[in-house]
Parts: sequence; C-alpha cells; structure tokens
Amino acid sequence: MSTNTIITIERQYGSGGHLIGEKLAESLGIPFYDSELIKVAAKESGICEEIFESFDEKPTTSFLYSLVMDPYSLGYNSNSFDLPLNHKVFLAAFDTIKELASKGPCVFVGRCADYALEDFDNCISVYVHAPFEDRIKRIENEYGIPNGKSKEMLMKKDKQRSSYYNYYSSNKWGDAKSYDLCLNSSYLGIDGSVDLIKKIIAMKESEK
Repeated sequence: MSTNTIITIERQYGSGGHLIGEKLAESLGIPFYDSELIKVAAKESGICEEIFESFDEKPTTSFLYSLVMDPYSLGYNSNSFDLPLNHKVFLAAFDTIKELASKGPCVFVGRCADYALEDFDNCISVYVHAPFEDRIKRIENEYGIPNGKSKEMLMKKDKQRSSYYNYYSSNKWGDAKSYDLCLNSSYLGIDGSVDLIKKIIAMKESEK
C-alpha cells in the first residue's frame, strides 16, 4: 500500500503506540520519527542533543534551570533569544516536524506533531490508549520495569506527556475531540491497530 498521508500518534505510556507507529511506517514504506526526531531537530537547530533529551515530552521546568542551561542552546533562531529554553527546544522540534512533513508522508509519534501539522490537509491524528492493567503488564514485560515501580512509572509518564501536550497545544491530551481516530490497542492488538489505521488512510485518500 502506498500513501500520501502523514500520520501522527499520541499514546498513553505502555499502550504500544511506538510499536504501532513503527510497524505502520514499515508497512507503508515511509519514514518513522519518534526519538529519531531529537537527532534531526538538534542538527537542524544547532541546539545540542542533550538539551533536547532533557526537555523531551516533559512539562516545563523552572525558569532558573532554563537560565542555567541556556548558554548551550545559543545559535537557534536569533529571534527566539528572549524565550525560555524549553520554548526554544519546542519551537525547534515544531519547525523540524513541519519541515519533515513537507517532504512527504511519514509517521510521527508524540511531541505535539498533530498540533504542528494541523494545517496539513493530508494528515491523520491518532490517539492510542489501553486499559490501565494491560499497560502495567506491558511495561513490566516489555520494558523490564519491576512490579513495585511500574504503577508509579506509568502514572508519571502519562502525566508528563499530558502536561507537555496541554501546555504547548491548543487541544487536550487524550480527549477524543483532539484526534481523528482513537483506538484501544488491547482490543485491537498491535497488528490490528496498524490494519485499522491503514483502512482509515485508504478511506481518506479515496475521498480525494
């Protein structure tokens, strides 16, 4: 199956959203960007990769921390020098997402990509969720997180992603109104989720 569609995926921690995105991109033969986006954005902006990683999908940090870390980021867009560091990092990622999307179809996971591409009419936004207990089992089995820490880790990660998305986006993380498609990966499975997204893509492209 070939496509001209860009797919963005927001996901609950432990729902398998990364794997769904990866398999979808492989099946469609298009680029896949999750943490890979950090390397591209760092290279394009001149902000060091470690800075991107420290702010990646995390809520805003204190102004003092931004001030201390800021000298490492000088060089990105002289018009943004008066912005806090976390905003500079977000804008660099935002610009990179738009630039990559302008080159052709691809799959983005996280980082408010759906918000960055809201003006692209060839974009489908997806939210992947799953029951709490299923996600707990997944991060314990797949990520090797100990049973005693898995619940805390899951809640922390979800809170970070929610705070990041709600801060930078005009939409609300996890709200069905914010996305074109919401799917339960426990109900559909990883492959079933990929197949459903491909069917939605085919329907969208058949309308044009």
